[in-house]
Amino acid sequence: MKRVYLFLCLAISGTVAHAQKTSIQWGEEFKLRKGSTDLQVIAADNDGAYLEESHMALKAYFLVGATFRESASLVKVDKNLNEVYRNDFNKELRGKEFVQFFAIQDKLFLFSSDYSKRDRTLSLYASGVNKKTGELTGEWREVAIFQQKEKKDDIDFKIDYNADSTRMLIVSSIEGAEKNEYKIQELDKNLKTTTKPLIIRNGFERKKYQLEDVLYTTDRKVVLVGRMFEYEEGKKKKEKFLDFTNYNIRIYDEKGKQQAEINTGINGKWLSSTKLVQEKNKDLVLAAFYSNEKKGRTIDGLLVQRINVNDGKVISTSDKPINNSLLSDDQGKTDNDDTNDKDESKEERKMRAELEKMKDEGEGFSRYMQFRKIFYTPDNGLVILAEQYRQYVTTTQSYSPGVNGSPAKWQSTTYSTYLSGDLMMCKIDASGNIGWLQILPKNQREILQGGTHSSSTGFSYTTDYFFAGNRPFYSGFGAIQTDGSIQLMFNDHSKNATVTQAGQKAKGISRYGKSDCYLVDIDAASGKVTRKVFFSNTDIPTAMPRLGAIVGNDMYMVGRTDRVFGKTKIAVARVTVK
Repeated sequence: MKRVYLFLCLAISGTVAHAQKTSIQWGEEFKLRKGSTDLQVIAADNDGAYLEESHMALKAYFLVGATFRESASLVKVDKNLNEVYRNDFNKELRGKEFVQFFAIQDKLFLFSSDYSKRDRTLSLYASGVNKKTGELTGEWREVAIFQQKEKKDDIDFKIDYNADSTRMLIVSSIEGAEKNEYKIQELDKNLKTTTKPLIIRNGFERKKYQLEDVLYTTDRKVVLVGRMFEYEEGKKKKEKFLDFTNYNIRIYDEKGKQQAEINTGINGKWLSSTKLVQEKNKDLVLAAFYSNEKKGRTIDGLLVQRINVNDGKVISTSDKPINNSLLSDDQGKTDNDDTNDKDESKEERKMRAELEKMKDEGEGFSRYMQFRKIFYTPDNGLVILAEQYRQYVTTTQSYSPGVNGSPAKWQSTTYSTYLSGDLMMCKIDASGNIGWLQILPKNQREILQGGTHSSSTGFSYTTDYFFAGNRPFYSGFGAIQTDGSIQLMFNDHSKNATVTQAGQKAKGISRYGKSDCYLVDIDAASGKVTRKVFFSNTDIPTAMPRLGAIVGNDMYMVGRTDRVFGKTKIAVARVTVK
């Protein structure tokens, strides 16, 4: 029996919708097909949203068993969240491996691959999908082919966008070579090659270089952002480990020739996190957190550079020390408010005193801050959103004694832990000055069984370019920019409803099925932060706002609740900002 969440969620968000002009609508409970493992939003347009339902499909059948391959169904829902169609493409994918769906401009494509053991080649194919019917529009077209030099070589590739998302890229690398080499192919929305593929050789040892980001500009310049490592002596004799040393950012021209290298060692600073974007038809903007020490435990400053994309020269540099002394403390107050208001509660006075103490001490921020979003403002400024983030992998072992003559055995279980902490929000004006800086305390923890691509145990400060993944699911945040403000959505503990600024302690959250989803409004001009409960996850599938897809002023996202005993609950929602 289908369960409808629309009335419930509209009732919950009714008070929010009036003040924030933001509302949410949940569709009927979504029925996953047998054997399906996941549901995620891959694209949205004015007709609705397109979802990927992951599942396993039969690959080959033998007398003694069968082999399976990963596949997926394409599901379309209209703006009222009613299902329009659902196609699995199992027949069309026969003999091939499903790779992904990819949306660009008004087109949607299905990508697949086929590996030849004889030639040691991996071929990448694509076919258009009719968004109205969900059917393939034609035959498979080979768009790329990757050649292994050795049988043990791993082929890494990623389908991505250029800087303004008008063209698609296929970025690839063969893991196993001594030096790093990357191939970049550009395709238009009709899968036509628009230029010769670029081959970039940066000359670094593979183990000492990790590609973090690729920016392909509108005039076909390539910017590679990488993290450099060096071997350090361990605690034990003859023990060595790779330790992060610095960022390497290089600009290549349209022929793959190195054009410039951006100096990331500004005044002896040590960059801990970077974000590189291109303004529309304008310069590159580099934002970076830095520490004054190589292994500093805090962030000591924010670096913002504007870079000429044509010659790679730095146009302007804004190097601003940042710490708690810059925190804004005018939350909820007007120009006529008296800081010694007699009506101020004891809790409010305590919070104000704590904030003043933090500002006086000027304590630094966590070095685990990672850039998440950069928004452009009408006054040629930037609003930067960063999040304190750590991820690590642990493995536990359990022993099972033998029963009835069967041998004893050890079993290993791997867990990935994701820690999504405080949000930092900062306004940089057109001159490079910090207009305002806010901290919103947050303490989210998410533990998922199964490791990531990394086989080692320890902290991970960044995500490899080729292995971005879609984890974590319930923690983190989603963001929509509207006229004059930025709205955030994230799941948090119900006792954190009044937590809006530094100095307040956020209660930790790990059980998201019992959480509330909050709507936070940030005024881009003043930095004022307001927070309200958007809806409760208690009686609906738990929302995943970080993985939502945005089109205009709408966001589509999936809610999912897994149960040990019983059927998984899953539904799709549409958030509308008016």
